[in-house]
Amino acid sequence: MRGAVVIVQKFGGTSVGSLERMRGVARRALRAQAEGHSVVVIVSAMSGETNRLLAMAHEITKVPDPREMDAIAATGEQVSAALVAMSIQAEGGKARSLLGHQVKILTDDAFTKARIKTIEGSRIAATIKSGEIAVVAGFQGMNEAGDITTLGRGGSDTSAVAVAAAIGADACEIFTDVDGVYTTDPNVCPSARKIPRISYEEMLELASLGAKVLQIRSVEIAMKYGVPVHVRSSFNDSEGTWVVSEDRSLEEVTVAGVAYDKNEARVHIVGAPDKPGVVADMFGALADKNVSVDMIIQSAQSESGRADVTFTVAKTDLARAKPYVAEIADKLGAREVRYDEDVVKVSIVGLGMRSHAGVAAKMFRLLADEGINIQAISTSEIKVSCLVAAKYTELAVRVLHDGFGLDRPAAAGNRDPARADRAAADRHPRFRQQRRRPLCAGHSGRDRQQPEEFRPVPHAGPAGLHPRRRTRDALRNQSLRHQPRPADAERPLQCGCDASSAFPESSSSVDRHARCIGVHPRKWDNARAARPLRRVGLHKWRKYSWS
Repeated sequence: MRGAVVIVQKFGGTSVGSLERMRGVARRALRAQAEGHSVVVIVSAMSGETNRLLAMAHEITKVPDPREMDAIAATGEQVSAALVAMSIQAEGGKARSLLGHQVKILTDDAFTKARIKTIEGSRIAATIKSGEIAVVAGFQGMNEAGDITTLGRGGSDTSAVAVAAAIGADACEIFTDVDGVYTTDPNVCPSARKIPRISYEEMLELASLGAKVLQIRSVEIAMKYGVPVHVRSSFNDSEGTWVVSEDRSLEEVTVAGVAYDKNEARVHIVGAPDKPGVVADMFGALADKNVSVDMIIQSAQSESGRADVTFTVAKTDLARAKPYVAEIADKLGAREVRYDEDVVKVSIVGLGMRSHAGVAAKMFRLLADEGINIQAISTSEIKVSCLVAAKYTELAVRVLHDGFGLDRPAAAGNRDPARADRAAADRHPRFRQQRRRPLCAGHSGRDRQQPEEFRPVPHAGPAGLHPRRRTRDALRNQSLRHQPRPADAERPLQCGCDASSAFPESSSSVDRHARCIGVHPRKWDNARAARPLRRVGLHKWRKYSWS
């Protein structure tokens, strides 16, 4: 299996939304196989199919059994896997569909949102070794009891990255209806740009803060096992966004993207006792009920010995959380509980925040200038999130996006000025040549393997004098003095060459002879010959070389 490049291709619901699109998926997979790659295809259910199946379950009962819900929801991916495999066969290829229990994707017992524990990749390996394309149903697995489980919304992304990690794939391509990861939602901010490369950490934050390109768990697995992920469009062949490990170039960008999440509800407990252990009891009780809490703020009232506690939960969990919150508030003796669903969380994300001060202050100022009040704040090493009124969603996203320079190509206004100056200097031809081809071979700071045309000229200058300190004349004199003289330099001026036929009569004999041996006429000296120009190594003289 390791003799060829192994690629995992995942196709979302819109990519397999019709039979014609499934044929397109088949042709793309066969094209990758024709290039010599071993191909594994992960498919989602057809667009809208999972919602249709779950809607039927809720028509039967308002609170369906989670185990049976998973049994129903998993059928959408099973249909897609079989149809895509048949599409590949119809195009003249070989393919075999595999379901979660056939691949042996073992999960825990949390129905509707199970987590993968192990994957046995032997069945997939045997399939691609035989020359077939393995078409695996995403989104599903099985627990130790053999029950079908599903991985939650977007679980096919997790299936694809987990399978790639299990079989040691070289890359995992996520094909979707967008052509990459953008600096923010293009539907909200028209100036959003596609990001060529983004780190696992940044993508993980964006996914957790509302970006819907990748599921959070898929990014976690990719980061843990070092799986390169390529997010790209299934409707064209253009390059998408690579999700990779961080490097220095990614750290230069202070803010990489802006995300927003409308699935937020604010809970405000007024007048809770301000004493040790109260907050621990409050959130411990919510954790016991499996209610996840996001942003938390506690404001103490020193005079009364009471405190107000504000936190956010997912809007989809609010109805389930309300009875537990009311019970906790009564137990603690709080005065009242207020709920607000008309809020949104707006966030900025970037690796450069680790080494740049004032990013949060700039974010707060940008929002304040537009009259947007901040209700809560949370931060991490590479993100800052603010809770604001939902009516300001689009305004806040656009202001932050353009305020941090994300609307400009390469985020020019979003880079460290000192690093930007150094990068500009590097792009200048003269500076670039001096950095790539130092004149002193003994200068350890520049001594590295380079192509022949960029290697330093030996003994081009005196020791202890940095190349950039020398004037142009000093560079010329030193390089001429220390270079070995070519054999042609010992030939007499009248070398017998047919210079009269090669050059105009107006040229002097010195000029004709200098051109004959490839030496610049102005540097020719009867007393001391110069070397051929192509060995001088000075950028300005290159255009005079005729040899």
